Amino acid sequence: MKIIILVTSLLLFLHFESSAQTKFVLEPSQSMIMTGKGSGQDATINPYFGQDCYAIVKNIGKREFSIRVQQEGKVIEEISILKDEVKKVKLLKGYELYLDPNPEGRAKASVDYEKIVEEK
Repeated sequence: MKIIILVTSLLLFLHFESSAQTKFVLEPSQSMIMTGKGSGQDATINPYFGQDCYAIVKNIGKREFSIRVQQEGKVIEEISILKDEVKKVKLLKGYELYLDPNPEGRAKASVDYEKIVEEK
């Protein structure tokens, strides 16, 4: 019985330890890279790192902010995201996702990822 409790506790601890931060506060002067620079430098854990996927970004704050997609320093796409809006952004392998703040005040965002499923 003690072993079952110990193993269950260990599994729960490992699950909570490995879960990624998904909500972020963006200060007016702070641009945040979410993915693309490799493990240890990403603000979120992308379970689809190294392959094409979607980033689901939601504005959970009161101010507009921007999403920026880059590859090797070249801006591919910039998208404004309004209050309560959700954007689904395609991230190809090698793309970097940035959240750029609103210079007028704090913005809040939620970031998640989704596998690209090809329809047949």
